[in-house]
Amino acid sequence: MQRRTLLNTALAAMAGGFSTLPAFAQGNWPTGKPITYLVPFAAGGTTDVLGRLIGQKLGTALGTTIIVDNKPGAGGSVGSEVGSRAAPDGYTLVGGTVSSHAINVSLYPKIGYDPIKSFVPVTLIGTNPLVLVVNQASPYKTLKDVIEASKGKSGGLSSASAGTGTSQHLSLELLAFRSGVKFTHVPYKGSGPAIQDVIGGQVDMMFDTSVVAAPHVQSGKLRAIAVTSASRLASMPDVPTVAESGLPGLANFEVLSWQAIFAPAGTPAPMVDRLHKEIGRILAEPEMQGKLKGFGMEPANMTTAQIAAFQRAEVAKWAQVIKAANIKAE
Repeated sequence: MQRRTLLNTALAAMAGGFSTLPAFAQGNWPTGKPITYLVPFAAGGTTDVLGRLIGQKLGTALGTTIIVDNKPGAGGSVGSEVGSRAAPDGYTLVGGTVSSHAINVSLYPKIGYDPIKSFVPVTLIGTNPLVLVVNQASPYKTLKDVIEASKGKSGGLSSASAGTGTSQHLSLELLAFRSGVKFTHVPYKGSGPAIQDVIGGQVDMMFDTSVVAAPHVQSGKLRAIAVTSASRLASMPDVPTVAESGLPGLANFEVLSWQAIFAPAGTPAPMVDRLHKEIGRILAEPEMQGKLKGFGMEPANMTTAQIAAFQRAEVAKWAQVIKAANIKAE
């Protein structure tokens, strides 16, 4: 009788222990609780557009709701820091970029997270070059026009960006460093407001991803001057590369932006694996592939281990560029 009582007590204790196990261990994740997709830039930018496209489909696949939460500032550092401090329970995702997860750690004296140690990679969505654009009414039609005009203006032409340290900013600084010409950098809290001021004529020009720039070029609001890829974009075959300008110092000029999805470090591997697979299926859909290529993006297909290696290489590359060009955070 005493042994039976002890056995029952032990079984009850085990049952109580099982009930407190994380949801993923019981196969119940997600439980229906919304998943927050942090976008560390303002609405309307590349990261935001992709987050909403993927989030809608991912929510359906997981049987829950994906809430896109924009937290812009400091070239993606503000929102990324918030994401790094979130509970690693599978209910927070972060839209990472070349700026937030490769550039900023070398650009800013101190950021509140480590782009590698504070996160685990989930998916590399794709890569894409940037496009140098001006207002359609601008007198500048070629990169040579832009360079010559900047030489003749105190402080140089003004150029908007989604924030200090973003790929838009680094593209400008690399152009200035390579050409020996000065420009005035005008940082915003995201591509959306930045490109609107280029359209409105308040800023002379801007480097931006084709995700954001292409619709405005197609509508006639902006003129595309050059792309930062090694070869011309299939979606913009008439727009020359920066290197094609033939200007001194610009041979082999290339800048690629990239978009990825991360989770806070410590997020259980089963959750990361499922997210990787589900998002991979979404990105492989013909409709989504068409949209990515229409944006000028080259879809990526990497394992999480390959993404981690790619990210480490990007951190090292941009550290060298920032040091060589003596770029400082404003």
